[in-house]
Formats: sequence, C-alpha cells, structure tokens
Amino acid sequence: MRVLRYFFFFLGLTFFGLGNAIAVKVQYLGLHPWEVLNVALYQRYGLTIGTWSVVCGLTLVLVSLLVDRRYINIGTFLNALLIGPIMDFFLWLNILPTATHSWLDYTILLIGIILTGIGGGVYVAAGIGAGPRDGFMLSVSDKTGLSVSRARIVVESLVLILGYLLGGPVFIVTFIYTFIQSPVFQRSLAFFRWFLHSMEQKRASFVADSHKG
Repeated sequence: MRVLRYFFFFLGLTFFGLGNAIAVKVQYLGLHPWEVLNVALYQRYGLTIGTWSVVCGLTLVLVSLLVDRRYINIGTFLNALLIGPIMDFFLWLNILPTATHSWLDYTILLIGIILTGIGGGVYVAAGIGAGPRDGFMLSVSDKTGLSVSRARIVVESLVLILGYLLGGPVFIVTFIYTFIQSPVFQRSLAFFRWFLHSMEQKRASFVADSHKG
C-alpha cells in the first residue's frame, strides 16, 4: 500500500502544479502570496516561475532543518523539488487557457484554485510528508507560540509584501485566495484520508482471508 500512497502523493503534486500554472495564466487578477513572490522573482531576475518555487521551497526546508527538523522528511524534499518543474511543464506545453480579460478569467482562476486545493489535500492525505511551506509554518508556530493559522497569516503577509515590493501580481483575488482554497483542501484531505484508510483495511482483510484459506 506504500506504492498507492506514493501514487496519490505524486498525483496531488501534479494537481497542485497544474492549478498553479492555470492561475499564473490569469495572474493579473491576483495570485496566492507565495506565487506572487515567485512571479515577481521571475519577472525581475529571469529563470522560470517554477525554478523560483524550487529555490524558495528549498530555502524554507533549510531554515526548518536548522530550527526544527521534525517536520522535514522525504516528502518535504520531493514537494520542494517537483511542484515548480510540474508547473513549468504545464506552462511550457502551452495548452492552458489564456487571459481573455473578461469574466471568463475568474472562472479560469477559480478552476486553478480548486485544483491546488484538491492537490494539496491529496498529497497531504498520502502521508508522505508535509510541504516545505507547511513545515515552515509549523516550525514558526512552535517557536513563537502562535497558532498555526496566525503563523500562516504572519508569514504569508510578509511574503505578500515582499512580492508586491518586487512587482508581483497583487489584486483582489490575492486577498480571497485562501478563503477559497482552504475549504477545498480540507474536504479533499478528509475524503482521501478516508479513501486510503479504506483501501488499506480492505487489503489487510484480503490478506488475512488469504492466509486462512
């Protein structure tokens, strides 16, 4: 069943990268704070948006390792290394819908946000490890005494300010992004945790019956 968990982990990363890529295509409406920073770094210094996602992710992993390595494992490194290239790959394919500067763009962005929410829930449910940003939030929470939600607000606000100062795409959707993504993430996480648990129970029951036979 470990193979099944890795399958869902990579499936979740793929959904998350695809969702980010879709959102970037209509970035003028605003992006999640971390993507605001990644786009700003790309526009100012070159490379690719996905490359900056990897750089930021690995930086957070390094900081977390120095501060509190409890939240760092193989899944954290895979998350930091793969989501960026997956996003770049979908952008490179040039098959995603582009901005129309009409109401359709809000639909496109909503799809992107929903996909990232589902993807996040899937890869966390797989139990392979938290993402670098999640691990960093938990480390900040532990060291400061802030709740995880407050630690997230503080960190993402600072990231947003930095991204904005560097010229990243900040607009109205930036400020409601999390209110859409978080409920999708929670439902996705609950469903896929239940699904994987059910699959493991069925497999255990099958193995037990096979031994009896």
